[in-house]
Amino acid sequence: MNAWQAEVPQDSRTQTLINWWSSFNDPVLTELIGAAEATSPTLAQAVAQIDGARASFASSEASALPSVTGNGSVSRAKQVGVVGVSNVSVVSTTRSGELDASWELDLFGKVRAQTESARARLQARVDDWHDARVSLAAEVADDYTQYIACRLLLAIDQSMVLSQEQTMLATRIAVEAGFSAPSDGYLAQANAASATSTVLQQNTSCEELVKSLVEVTGMQEVALRTAINRAAATPIPEPASFSIVSLPADLVRQRPDLASAEQTLRSYYAAVGAARADRFPSLTLSGSIGISAANLSTPMRSWSFGPSLSIPIFDAGIKNAAVNSALAAYDNQFASYRSLVRKAIKEVEQALVDVDGATRQIQASSRSADQYRRYSSAIEANWHAGLETLLTLEEARRSAILAETTLIGQRRDRVRSWIVLYKALGGGWQVDQQPTNHVVGVASSIQGVE
Repeated sequence: MNAWQAEVPQDSRTQTLINWWSSFNDPVLTELIGAAEATSPTLAQAVAQIDGARASFASSEASALPSVTGNGSVSRAKQVGVVGVSNVSVVSTTRSGELDASWELDLFGKVRAQTESARARLQARVDDWHDARVSLAAEVADDYTQYIACRLLLAIDQSMVLSQEQTMLATRIAVEAGFSAPSDGYLAQANAASATSTVLQQNTSCEELVKSLVEVTGMQEVALRTAINRAAATPIPEPASFSIVSLPADLVRQRPDLASAEQTLRSYYAAVGAARADRFPSLTLSGSIGISAANLSTPMRSWSFGPSLSIPIFDAGIKNAAVNSALAAYDNQFASYRSLVRKAIKEVEQALVDVDGATRQIQASSRSADQYRRYSSAIEANWHAGLETLLTLEEARRSAILAETTLIGQRRDRVRSWIVLYKALGGGWQVDQQPTNHVVGVASSIQGVE
């Protein structure tokens, strides 16, 4: 693919992906994302996996170097014997020390391949950490956007309840006066009850989003409510759009999950090389130096040095089976990598479609809401002049309210679609980032919080 098939959003306002969250201009969102990163168990787990992979890599590197071990001992012994009619005891002290060294020469690249595999696994775990950060920020922003929209919709639903109650009151008066049938009164009461039920349901949805934010940010619920209630009456945060100039093939360099999969694939490939090299002979150089002495006698010194060669002669196909197993694991990972790339392209394409569709819908809904507001104002003016009934006025108000509800929902969905697109494009991650110090800093902050 040389270009995206879906419509790419065009906008004069462009932001880099890295600084995109700041374009919301919402300090509450920034606070929530910071709290989530500081206490996230997912990030803590990713850091622990990095530490484990780093230890494995250090072990693989060390195996290419000589190893030296030393040991020493001191023993004291007493011997008792009979000489003639007397008992004779002899006490002796024995001291010994030895230094052993060995070095397996990497003739066929087995150790190099194992080290390369460990290095790739370490980089994959670092990429996983970046992916976890991108996903975490996107989840916080999505929940926060839904909460702000939920509170706005709740306020509109409450207005709908007031309108239905006014209609129910007017209908009751008309029924009692004989101007309307009793069935109209029943319908008005049912509509009022339905509007109240909608308010209760919407309030429940808002409370569920609060619980989701508590879980993802790790904040105390009281502190969280204090923070989000400061923004509850504000409009839905609108992020700046960003230009999409990359091609589908660039996703491999933009998405940390794809980079992680690529590094994992590289580690499997290196493991194949290690398994193949294990079928060949291995040469080890070893040597030792020893010293021992008993009591005050002259110490005895000894040394040895020489190579040892291990040649596989017959193992009933074990080493060949290990190569085949490594090849099968590589093929499986390669298929998984290809599937992940296709899925990533699909996610971007779908997000582009959603952003474009939501933008077009908002344009139409904005015109609709504006006209309904004008219509409601005109009916209200006529009602004050005595030209319209209260029922007609309330119907006009409800039409305007429904149009506003639709517009809020579409604005919420557009922001959510931008968040999905941001995440699908990699969330500002770059393959040349060196995150070691950043990872250590986050790990320290996480441990400090716990």
